[in-house]
Amino acid sequence: MKIVLAGGTGQVGTLLTRQFHASGHDCIVLSRNPSQAVCSLGKPATLRTVLWDGVSLGAWVDELEGADAVINLAGRSVNCRYHERNLREMTASRIDSTRVIGQALTRLRRPPPVWLQASTATIYAHRYDTPNDEVNGIIGGEEPSVPLLWRRSVEIALAWEKALFSSDAPQVRKVALRSSMIMSPDAGGVFDVLCTLANRGLGGAQGRGDQYVSWIHEADFVQAIYFLLRRTELSGVVNLCSPKPLPNCDFLAHLRKALGVRIAPPQPRWLLEMGAFFMRTETELLLKSRRVVPGRLLAEGFSFRYPEWAKAAAGLAARWKAGRRIRRL
Repeated sequence: MKIVLAGGTGQVGTLLTRQFHASGHDCIVLSRNPSQAVCSLGKPATLRTVLWDGVSLGAWVDELEGADAVINLAGRSVNCRYHERNLREMTASRIDSTRVIGQALTRLRRPPPVWLQASTATIYAHRYDTPNDEVNGIIGGEEPSVPLLWRRSVEIALAWEKALFSSDAPQVRKVALRSSMIMSPDAGGVFDVLCTLANRGLGGAQGRGDQYVSWIHEADFVQAIYFLLRRTELSGVVNLCSPKPLPNCDFLAHLRKALGVRIAPPQPRWLLEMGAFFMRTETELLLKSRRVVPGRLLAEGFSFRYPEWAKAAAGLAARWKAGRRIRRL
């Protein structure tokens, strides 16, 4: 397949590009800095990158002609403080890149038949009761006592998906990927951060500890992408997450066991807020209860290799520790 990835140099994009190349597919990465993209992906002899700015049409549009798929992962990281400037950048980077891909598709004689567009499981309501699937899930923003900034995250996600589904490309199958946290041992990812904190004695239950954590193993994420590329009848929103989300306290207990960490005092909300301030991030990433399940994937017969967090954590932790040893050499 010929696959065009926009925003393909972040953690998720690098993960997909690495797997696509290993499977012999032709990948073109759209990047604001192609030379750095080649360096970061580590395949200068085989990887092709093309300049784009994520806002305007340009020579990159030609790469979409005759492609088998376009995958848009572009968007400013949410791992930041939610002040107004960052919120504007988060919104613009998502909407602008989605809008301009939609514009590009209308100019092609042979547009790619499928467009996979990044979205987020954060779009769902903060809840502890019934899981959120694609049919019966409750969109967030109206929950009582939810922090205002959490509502802004939902508003951004809704605008992001609106930009996808309102684009004028009726001949292209559009899928919004409502992804949960993707667990990979790669440096800089969420699993790497959680392991580092746990090794420093900060792996105890966070806040109340009963908020649900939705997650997906990197192998299942990649296979879900392949699944969605092949299933030509599937369009609309799709949750990418394990079928078994679990409370924060249990999630971290399995992680500590996998790492061999015994000391883990609980972390009250005030301590998390202080730590988030100094780390220039937000506690929403830790405290919002994301009880999300992959209703459509399961209904279509997708089989998860890692449905249980305990098994997933054990394998990922072993690879994470091996990677740390290699990086220290």
